[in-house]
Amino acid sequence: MYHLECVSCGTTFPADEVIYTCKKCGHLLAVKYPLDTLTIKRATWNKRPISVWRYRELLPVTIPPVTLQEGGTPLYHLERLGKEMGLKHLYAKHEGMNPSGSFKDRGMTVGVSMALQLKKKSVACASTGNTSASLAVYAAKAGIPAVVLLPAGKVAVGKVAQALMHGAKVISIRGNFDRALEMTHDLCLSHGLYLLNSINPFRLEGQKTMGFEALDQLGEVPDRFVLPVGNAGNISAVHKGFMELEELGFIDRLPKMTGIQAAGSSPVVRAIRENLAEVIPEKNPETVATAIRIGAPVNAEKALTAIRKTGGIAESVTDEEILRMQRDLARKEGIGVEPASAASVAGIRKLVETGAIDRDEKIVCIVTGHLLKDPDTVIKQCEPPTEIDADLPSLISALHL
Repeated sequence: MYHLECVSCGTTFPADEVIYTCKKCGHLLAVKYPLDTLTIKRATWNKRPISVWRYRELLPVTIPPVTLQEGGTPLYHLERLGKEMGLKHLYAKHEGMNPSGSFKDRGMTVGVSMALQLKKKSVACASTGNTSASLAVYAAKAGIPAVVLLPAGKVAVGKVAQALMHGAKVISIRGNFDRALEMTHDLCLSHGLYLLNSINPFRLEGQKTMGFEALDQLGEVPDRFVLPVGNAGNISAVHKGFMELEELGFIDRLPKMTGIQAAGSSPVVRAIRENLAEVIPEKNPETVATAIRIGAPVNAEKALTAIRKTGGIAESVTDEEILRMQRDLARKEGIGVEPASAASVAGIRKLVETGAIDRDEKIVCIVTGHLLKDPDTVIKQCEPPTEIDADLPSLISALHL
C-alpha cells in the first residue's frame, strides 16, 4: 500500500527494502501512500482515543504494533505567557507527557514495530539523549537488543539513566553527535542492526502524528506550528503529515512551519536567512539545550522545504532566552520542560518582540521533553532548599511571616 521515494530525484524503492537513503543520488527518503485510493473517514478517527495509533491508516505498520500507549499528549492554552506577549491564541503541546518523557516515543513505536515487521533482530541509534531513552524503552517492550551511541559528557543524566535502566548497550564516544551518527550508520550497514535515527523514514511517520493530534485538539488548522530544531526530523515529519491531510481533503491550508534553534547550534537558521540551498554544518555546536546540540542535521533538506513552502520562519534563541522561558513555563503555566523544549516558546517571544509575526495568529508550540530529563540544569539555575531547625519559630522566620 506504500513505497519509499527519494525527496530529491524521485526514485522509488519497495517498502520492504531496508534502505535509509536513495541508492541513486544519496538523498533522503520519504514514505509515500496511495492517498487517492485510501478510504479514510474523519468519523472513523474520531471514534478512537487520541493517540499515535488513532491515525493508523496513515502509518506503515501492518503487524500488531509495539506500543506503550504513546501520544494523546495535552495541548495547553498559555494564557499568562500569551497575555504578556500580546498573543490571545498561544498553545503548547507537551510531548514530555509521552511514556519515556519525550516526543521520540511517537517515532519509536512505529520504528521498532517496523524493525519487527522487516524481521530485524536488533536496533541501534546515535543520540543526544531522548532518542536513546526511547529506543531502549521500546526495544525492551519488543524484547530485542538495543545499542546506543552517545557523545561522552554531553548527554543529560536523566536520559542516560533511562537508557541504562531499560537494558540498552550504551556506548559513549569521545566525539560529538554527528560523529556518533556516522559510526552508528556504518555499524548498521555492516552488521545488520536496524538504524532508528530520524534518517529512517519510517520513524518520522510516527512523529507526524503530533501535528494530527494538535489539529484535532484545537479544532482547526493553526496559523503557525513551531518546533525546536535539532536533527530536523520533527518539523519535517509534521509538515509531511499536514500535506497528506491536505491531499485527503481534511484541511484546506497548511500552517506556517517555524523552526527554532539554539544560537550556538543553528545551521538551519543560517540557511534560511542567507537563502542557501543546503545547510553549512557547524563543526562545534554548543548550547545548554543538549537535545538540539546538533551541527549537521540529517533532515535539513526536508526542513528547509517545510519552512520555505509554508511561508514559515527560522529563528535562533540564546541559552539565556531558553532558560528564561524554561523558568517561565514552569512558574507561570505549571509546565515543566527540559531546555530544548522551551526553545519553541522562547522563539515565539523573540519573533513577537521583533514584529516578525502577527499577534492575532493561532500558534501551536511543541515542547518536546519533560523537565526531569535534565535535572542538573534545573538545579543550577534555581535557589537551593532553605534548611532550618525543626521548630515553628524557625519556619516562620524562613518564610518572613
